[in-house]
Amino acid sequence: MIEYLPLVAAVAVCLALALPLVDDRADLFVTRVALSAFGDYVGENEARRQAQRDRMRAAHVAGTTHRVYASRTLLYAAVLGVAGSVIGVYAAGALLAALDVGEAAIRAALPGSVEFVAVVARLADLGLGRLFVLLAVVSATVGSGLALGAYLARWQLLDQRAAARAAEIDATLPRTVAFMYALSRSGMAFPRVMDTLAENEEVYGEAAAELSVAVRDMNAFGTDALTALQRISRRTPSDDLADFSENLASVLGTGQSVSEFLNDQYERYQAEAEAKQEQYLELLSTFAEAYVTALVAGPLFFITILVVIGLVLQDTLPLLRVVVYLGVPLATFGFVVYVDSVTQGVGGTETVAESSLADPDTPSVTGVRHATDEPGDRGASPRFDGGAAAESGAGGSGADGAGAGGTGADRWAASRERLRVYDRLRSVRRLVASPVETVLASPRTVLLAVVPAAVVGLLVFAFPVTLGTPMEMIDQVDGPLVVATALVLAAYAVAYEFGKRRVRRVESAVPDFLDRLASVNEAGTDVVGSVRRVADSNLEALTEDLRRTRRDIDWGADVSTALRRLERRVRSPMTSRAVALVTNAIQASGDVGPVLRIAADESRATWALRRERRQVMLTYLIVIYISFLVFLGIIAALSVSFIPAIEAAGVPGTGGGLPDTGSGVSGGPGGITDGIGDIDVAVYEQLFFHAASIQAVCSGLVAGQLGEGSVRDGVKHVVVLLALTLVAFAAIGAV
Repeated sequence: MIEYLPLVAAVAVCLALALPLVDDRADLFVTRVALSAFGDYVGENEARRQAQRDRMRAAHVAGTTHRVYASRTLLYAAVLGVAGSVIGVYAAGALLAALDVGEAAIRAALPGSVEFVAVVARLADLGLGRLFVLLAVVSATVGSGLALGAYLARWQLLDQRAAARAAEIDATLPRTVAFMYALSRSGMAFPRVMDTLAENEEVYGEAAAELSVAVRDMNAFGTDALTALQRISRRTPSDDLADFSENLASVLGTGQSVSEFLNDQYERYQAEAEAKQEQYLELLSTFAEAYVTALVAGPLFFITILVVIGLVLQDTLPLLRVVVYLGVPLATFGFVVYVDSVTQGVGGTETVAESSLADPDTPSVTGVRHATDEPGDRGASPRFDGGAAAESGAGGSGADGAGAGGTGADRWAASRERLRVYDRLRSVRRLVASPVETVLASPRTVLLAVVPAAVVGLLVFAFPVTLGTPMEMIDQVDGPLVVATALVLAAYAVAYEFGKRRVRRVESAVPDFLDRLASVNEAGTDVVGSVRRVADSNLEALTEDLRRTRRDIDWGADVSTALRRLERRVRSPMTSRAVALVTNAIQASGDVGPVLRIAADESRATWALRRERRQVMLTYLIVIYISFLVFLGIIAALSVSFIPAIEAAGVPGTGGGLPDTGSGVSGGPGGITDGIGDIDVAVYEQLFFHAASIQAVCSGLVAGQLGEGSVRDGVKHVVVLLALTLVAFAAIGAV
């Protein structure tokens, strides 16, 4: 065993590189070692250092410096290079041991056309000197390859993150510019516009996050606005934001109207968003056609040909299993990843985050805390917070209750403890009060409840398994397993679609709400009166929440607080953007009509783009369904007609074979039906079921991604396709 100690050490060192991901002390230790070894070297070349810093800035790497990141990159490369050299020696030794079977034995095992490959067996007969050179070359090759690969991968990862951020910035820039224009239109000063944008960067996405860097430069380091914007134009990975920042800096430098410039940019980006939407839909159409052709029709054709060959000429089960169990899933996974990387942040549509469908007591759909939130809006009781503050202020003694408020402090301490218990039991109370709605509002919670039930069902209905051949044992389990999977996914799909459709209904009413609010405000009514008037109108899914907002105002809450509570109840990205815009505009001016018009236009444009995408992709969704039905139809034809005919042709005495004409095509030696009786066609039928089930999962997920932008949206399609598969094979079994 001692000869394997270097290999164990090399593998252990490679695994140790992953410890910083889970342990802070290991992370600190690795950083110290990297800085000690390479900290001085990474700063020697100024041009390379500047280029690497630009890549880190473009990727928005936070929490580390260039010196630390570059030093750790070199440390990883060095460690993997040394470890790879050791592993390469053992890999070469294992290969030589595998070849130590003799050239003659290899030639005998290989077909005549490729027996020349047997010369590699001569490597096992090398002398000591040549063997040393061979191992050294392999070690150096593997080690240098791992070192170079680790070094390039670390920096290439930054480039990929920068490209992904650029796509997100381009997608969120129109709504960010609309936000800036609306606040500027309300009379807010430009520095305050930038500060407000930074406070709401989680609502408006990557474009706002990138511009907030300029805000930090101005507030923390005293940089003027022109210089900060010019730095943004140099560091951002987005060409659109670079042009916008440079032009905005020019406008500020020349003293032109910022509102007019932002208005022009807003209209320009709205037009570009529509053009990009058309390109995006064309791209999705191409992807849909490519998927149907390459990953539905292609595997079906390949499987059909292999089945025919396997039943008539020779066994093709190994290749069929590779296609069904590896080829189709891996190709679909690669397709999904590629489509996601190409279409990331493009198209002007967004998928509702699953977190926004979950706990309604969390702050907002994006988790953002507004700068003007009151203590009572942070999840605690307003009356309790105020009382505690008054107690502390009156007593002047803090939490121990000493001084004037001693006995009162003890009373408040007991109240605080009761309130903590009350808050901890909030989810339980909500579950008891409305169990169905609570469960449907949290898709992941549904999985936690349904998966154990499905496992219990499998244990009851599929087990114990009767001992037999592996195929027979799998045949007893695969049907119940597919049924259980379909039921679990159906429960998740119901919960997910319930929440998503609720958010979609609410968001469809947001543009009308903003338009009506703007009309009432422009007619001379103040903001409070406008909200009260609009709350009395019919806004479909938003009506009940607006009435609760009016009650908040009637009970003493200010408009901004009431609207933020509305946002937390509704929990949708569109509502979050509208509320962030309106609440900040109210602070600047009571005349918020123009701002509301801008918010309504932005919301209506976003909603129109989403609706257009769903309408266009409906055609290709139908195509995917039809392609899968064709897949099932051909498999049914093979199972019901072709396979029984082949069985009849291969069984002696059935009359299914062709008469012997002496040509060697029929029953004699070399005939087309020779060997059919040796093939277990039940294995092919089982493979058909597995192929259809795998294709149902793959087609459903792709349909969701192409049609609605997320594989989560494809879960419902997976359930439908799995149900069709079960029905089809039940009908085939009954024939």
